Amino acid sequence: MRINRLKLTYFRNHEQTEVRFAPHLNLITGPNGSGKTNLIDAIHYLCMSRSFVASSDQYVAHNEQKYFMINGDFEGEVRASFKVSCSYSRGDGKKIFVNDSPLERLSDLIGMVPVVVLSPEDLKLTSDGPAERRAFLDALISQISPKYLRDLLKFRKIRRQRNKLLQEYRGPLPLLQTYLEPWNIQLAETGSAIIFKRTEVLEKFKRYLKFQYRTISELNLEPSLEYQTICKERDTPEMIQHEYLALLEKNFEKEAEREQTLIGPHRDEVVFFLDDMELRKYGSQGQHRLFSMALKMAQLFYYSDELDDQPIMLLDDVFGNLDQHKIDIITETLTKHSGQTFITSATDRPFTEKQFSDTEKNAWFTIQNGKLTQKY
Repeated sequence: MRINRLKLTYFRNHEQTEVRFAPHLNLITGPNGSGKTNLIDAIHYLCMSRSFVASSDQYVAHNEQKYFMINGDFEGEVRASFKVSCSYSRGDGKKIFVNDSPLERLSDLIGMVPVVVLSPEDLKLTSDGPAERRAFLDALISQISPKYLRDLLKFRKIRRQRNKLLQEYRGPLPLLQTYLEPWNIQLAETGSAIIFKRTEVLEKFKRYLKFQYRTISELNLEPSLEYQTICKERDTPEMIQHEYLALLEKNFEKEAEREQTLIGPHRDEVVFFLDDMELRKYGSQGQHRLFSMALKMAQLFYYSDELDDQPIMLLDDVFGNLDQHKIDIITETLTKHSGQTFITSATDRPFTEKQFSDTEKNAWFTIQNGKLTQKY
């Protein structure tokens, strides 16, 4: 999958920007604050319906403008050419259009254009709390499994409604338990599907993680991950559902007291290890950086094998804290990715004019104050 053309209107510091990209490597260089990240963030919007930088759409509009528009022309190896547009205004909110037809749900966009982002913020995946790793896991699976995304959204809705009952009920506990029974069945049915899919994907994914970590680090440390969830037996969704229902019944009084759902995949954790060392607790900053990079490179090549269309790879200012040798390893690994890659960098290092001699495949852009110029 690749994006051939991108047009921005009042998107961050891009008042009016239109650019055509090369099908393989696109390098964007310029000083910090010039608009490099904003450019690839716009691509991310067209793939995932949200920013990978800003927490809210309202912070994205240019200066005092109350709206922004992003338009992109895509082309796939399997899928025919199509257009995606994302518009936002403070009055109407966010809308997504595919070939000029509005999507009923923003979530319908996810997986249409698979994308992987590697940025300095990825350190949070290994160093912050479980919510960061659950979010990574959900994004990883949602782009390859529409059913997983539907189950995830359904589970969140059921949990909200169940929590509302727990918070608002003011009567005898036996009656509350009766009221909760239909919600428990729905929660366990949907939650078990999520847990089963997470188990299945992580079993495959850890092989990609192991290979990428060893490639990037050049160390003999054994990277691994452990999926921690409510159920020990996860061979089938039915086994998970049976244990899930039993745990809900066992924890009924605790949930009634806390007035919230305590049991389910929303409390899952993924623990990362190097040999027997738990990375989050004992890893150095360098180990965290290499592991988080390996996670995203593993995601890239996992998608490449699982999907008919190659994912788009976005690397945002990731070379600043790496030595030249590590940069060479990353760039060499990326040459094995046959899809489209975007790299932003504050310096030209490690790229040379020779790498962009094939202008049919590669392009080098420079940017200053939101103004984009093609260098090669």
